[in-house]
Amino acid sequence: MFSQIASFVGTSRELLNLALTCKPFGWQQPTTGLEWSLAEEVAREVVCSGRNDIEGARITLSSYARSTTTWLSVLRESEDPLKFDTLLGDGINYTSDGRTSICRTQTGDSITINTGTAVARNYIMESGTHYAEFEITAGIPYIGIVRPLPNLDPDRFSNEKYTSFVREMYGDFSSTINKWGTGNVHLCQYYSKDGSKLWTDWERDIWDEMSDSDWEGMEGCSTGDTIGMLLNLHKGTLSVYVNNRRLGVMKDGLSGSYCWYATLTKGTSVTIKDDKALKARDGV
Repeated sequence: MFSQIASFVGTSRELLNLALTCKPFGWQQPTTGLEWSLAEEVAREVVCSGRNDIEGARITLSSYARSTTTWLSVLRESEDPLKFDTLLGDGINYTSDGRTSICRTQTGDSITINTGTAVARNYIMESGTHYAEFEITAGIPYIGIVRPLPNLDPDRFSNEKYTSFVREMYGDFSSTINKWGTGNVHLCQYYSKDGSKLWTDWERDIWDEMSDSDWEGMEGCSTGDTIGMLLNLHKGTLSVYVNNRRLGVMKDGLSGSYCWYATLTKGTSVTIKDDKALKARDGV
């Protein structure tokens, strides 16, 4: 019965509306033998079925917890799983309940040194093609991809600056490096001010990294613009779009697993989203 209901109720919003308008469906019924309502059971079955799984991505959802995290909320999360779930560094905060919008409010003397980073660590891209957009609502962010590193404890950096290019920030990740394949691009970012790229294998000299910043199609953007990034792990490329206009391939030679991230200087704010319309149009 539950699978039949799930086939007719398309989304968590529709399921919630049904629960609110139909008492036998929305309230716990002792005769069913369930610890939750029928609506919750349908939501649980949809989540466990993997109906909302994304090909090529390993997604970690919130766990059900009685009285705090419902199956309906987990289902809602599975429908739009892309979010900044990890904040690193001082002064970086969420500006939306869904953890998709972030800002950096802490002030300092240097916009270069005082940075904070937000990572979509629960959305790990391992194969296939993946597209995300980053709307700049203020400032000059750095946007890119980074390895799904262990040992990223937000409390450790809550009162400190954080930069993704310093290997010592991550501790020992030797046990996971083999899982990344043969590629040596462990981090690659786009600087919105001038469009330059910066990438590292955490072994290169900083001057080598700085001298390898140009790429064909390089172009900056500003507040109000939307940066699109297409990670193609079939071809091993990272392409950049600005306001739906393709600039070109910023970096090739990519392999293994990556997460989206944004690094913010003071006064910068960004919103991340998965543009399903563009993906459908371009076959991503």
